Amino acid sequence: MSAALPKPIIEMNAVSKWYGKFQVLDNVSLNVQKGERVVICGPSGSGKSTLIRCINRLEEHQQGQIWVNGIEMNDNVRNINRIRLSIGMLFQQFNLFPHLSVLDNLTIGPRLVRKMSQKQATELAMHYLEKVHIGNQAHKFPLQLSGGQQQRVAIARALCMQPEIMLFDEPTSALDPEMIKEVLDVMLDLAEGGMTMIVVTHEMGFARTVADNVILMADGRIVESAPPARFFSQPEHPRTRQFLEQILSH
Repeated sequence: MSAALPKPIIEMNAVSKWYGKFQVLDNVSLNVQKGERVVICGPSGSGKSTLIRCINRLEEHQQGQIWVNGIEMNDNVRNINRIRLSIGMLFQQFNLFPHLSVLDNLTIGPRLVRKMSQKQATELAMHYLEKVHIGNQAHKFPLQLSGGQQQRVAIARALCMQPEIMLFDEPTSALDPEMIKEVLDVMLDLAEGGMTMIVVTHEMGFARTVADNVILMADGRIVESAPPARFFSQPEHPRTRQFLEQILSH
């Protein structure tokens, strides 16, 4: 008899959400194990971003349950805050404070939320800036950096909060093609370090290389979920085959 899997770090059970009469998530269930890397792809408007935004309550789900680290995401403010402490999130836009230096962008969260000293926060910030290969940019301001560098600063800032889980919402879609690789390389390093990751992306090369599981969403539902080798070479659902033909032919 095989050993039971440990309890998932993220559990979504029959989650549904509406914007008015439009149902954007339709009975979505998903389990993510600690250290697992999940890539979510699908056409625009399929519910991908809404799904991951519900995990840290940037969007509120109306039906079903979401559990993170055994804590239910519900209306309890204490639960919400505890869950958010364990999650880092990266968006299409960098959302850096333009009037603060790169270093100050990274230290403000640990000082205010984690109650670190300035010295501790600065040491942590420099550690993660080196990790994303831009330690020499610490005293510049965001607008003095390229888009790829700003997104790497945003990754370092999220890591300074020492999350257990990283959520990425199309992190390369606002970047010029030559800057995409430098951000994906940093994400690859994170994955190799064992970070639990859910990544919404159209970068199929990244999905093939990094993902433990690739998910296709369409019309608010999970249409297919499989390891990359099977997802790309033997997709079961016609919708998956259609999506792959469209995206891989570009």
